[in-house]
Amino acid sequence: MSAAAVPSPEFSRIVDLRQVNDAPIVLEPDEAERRRLAARFGISAIDAMHAEVMVRREADKVLANGRLTAAIVQACAISGEDFPVRIDEPIALRFVPPGHHAPDEELEIRADECDEIEFDGLTIDLGEAVAQSLALAIDPFAEGPEADRARAEHKLGGDVASGPFAALAALKKKD
Repeated sequence: MSAAAVPSPEFSRIVDLRQVNDAPIVLEPDEAERRRLAARFGISAIDAMHAEVMVRREADKVLANGRLTAAIVQACAISGEDFPVRIDEPIALRFVPPGHHAPDEELEIRADECDEIEFDGLTIDLGEAVAQSLALAIDPFAEGPEADRARAEHKLGGDVASGPFAALAALKKKD
């Protein structure tokens, strides 16, 4: 039985930790990488993506902090029409060695804490980590400018005067 091939990341930027200094690392995918990332995330396009990240070692961990900005095009959750979205998010990542947590250990993570990613050796894939940060920043239920029109046109407004609950309300009034 052969192991399934692991697909290579659409936006890989390997950072050798021995080469890390005080300069920020700038990451910008090219057009082909943006197209592959858009397909992976199920959005229409990534017109621009830029991350600037400071990386520093702290004992056996690696901290990566910075900012991610992107201009994407995604479909409205209501109308299905494409619309532009700007993303501007902080990046706070902590790369930890394998086995940093016990396999069955329950973890409580607050929203303001770093996302943790396991790494082994002297390199990290900062590009893939930034791509994952973008994926988390995309709102899957984002509504575009035509959402209200589509709601009205398709009667998606949750009108209480129609539907199964209206029939129940009418029965209740008869009592």
